[in-house]
Amino acid sequence: MVVSALFIMDLKGKIIISRNYRGDIPMSAVDRFSKKLAEEDATGLVPVFNEDGNNFIYIKHNNLYLLAISKMNSNAMAVLAFLHRLVTVFEEYFKELEEESIRDNFVIIYELLDEVMDFGYPQHTEAKVLKEFICVQESHQLIRAPPAITNAVSWRAEGIVHKKNEIFLDVVEKLNLLVSSSGTVLHSEILGALKMKSFLSGMPELKLGLNDKVLLENRGLETKGKAVEMEDIRFHQCVRLARFENDRTISFIPPDGEFELMTYRLATHVRPLLWIEAHVESHSHSRIEYFVKAKSNFKRRSTANNVEIIVPVPSDADSPTFKTSIGTVQYFPEKDCVVWSIKQFEGQKEYFMRTHFGLPSISAEDGNSLSKAPISVKFEIPYFTVSGIQVRYLKIIEKSGYQALPWVRYITQNGDYQLRMS
Repeated sequence: MVVSALFIMDLKGKIIISRNYRGDIPMSAVDRFSKKLAEEDATGLVPVFNEDGNNFIYIKHNNLYLLAISKMNSNAMAVLAFLHRLVTVFEEYFKELEEESIRDNFVIIYELLDEVMDFGYPQHTEAKVLKEFICVQESHQLIRAPPAITNAVSWRAEGIVHKKNEIFLDVVEKLNLLVSSSGTVLHSEILGALKMKSFLSGMPELKLGLNDKVLLENRGLETKGKAVEMEDIRFHQCVRLARFENDRTISFIPPDGEFELMTYRLATHVRPLLWIEAHVESHSHSRIEYFVKAKSNFKRRSTANNVEIIVPVPSDADSPTFKTSIGTVQYFPEKDCVVWSIKQFEGQKEYFMRTHFGLPSISAEDGNSLSKAPISVKFEIPYFTVSGIQVRYLKIIEKSGYQALPWVRYITQNGDYQLRMS
């Protein structure tokens, strides 16, 4: 991956700030992007295209375009990944990346552009390390670069010391689900992430083992639970990819503080964790009733917290009345919905809610079409993963030999979780 020049522009294609790293393209080349943007704005511009022998690769973020131009046959996906990483760095510095924050921080942005890339080659994109020698101050003078910039572990500084050595690992899974009015699961998908908070001294080496189906089959190992076959695995840059590809070992030196170690996806059939049935009855064009049943399909020992069942209602509904066997019900007229809130929903339980509205103008036909709008559900289930993924071990090795405490939590949350009403 080689980038000749980098531009940050407003939505009209006007350059706000730029850096020409290699000098092998004229600065006027960006005019081709601005012209193409104006011509194709209505239909949308593809993020990668070639004009006059120059490769244009860009992303849009808020009211800005970040554009990279290269003359070489660069890896487009790598350039896009770099641009997204650059956005993350800027957000670490300025909280929000938008035109105003760019104009207010020209000096520090030029310093960052000089550090994240050298002669068109990406260098240092870890904000925590960059902040050690590029500070947001009135005077943005460079100080001596920390050792992390000059060694192979650019995401972690040397000499880190913590009074108490601990590491926290959260395995968070979000469930996307769509269920038809007949009860058929039309779509289900699990999106998982391993999120870490590292408070370890020195330069520790960590090894993480999961109940990964490929690993267990390759090594002929057995596990008490089921093995999980993960797809679309993505790692933080600290993970040794060659080691993982060779023997599925997740080996890494972690950044200090909070970071996302890994994400994955499972496209698998999932039984709805919270099953919602809703029936709508219209009465003589003047009132409408909803009968809602909620049932938990997970084990008794688990509990879903902060459950919200969001039921759409007609926009001109009024005079609501509610009855429920648990929790509270609120009507939000500005959102045209009723929200049934249950603080704790234990496994293998079933609850009911009934709501009644007056309808000043709705017709029977309108009521029938409204009944097709989906119900949305929000929830969080601690100590539980829907995929069955498990951390088999988390080893911490550091040359000083200190003892460290690893803490592991499992959490399942709703993603886009919808059930259509009958």
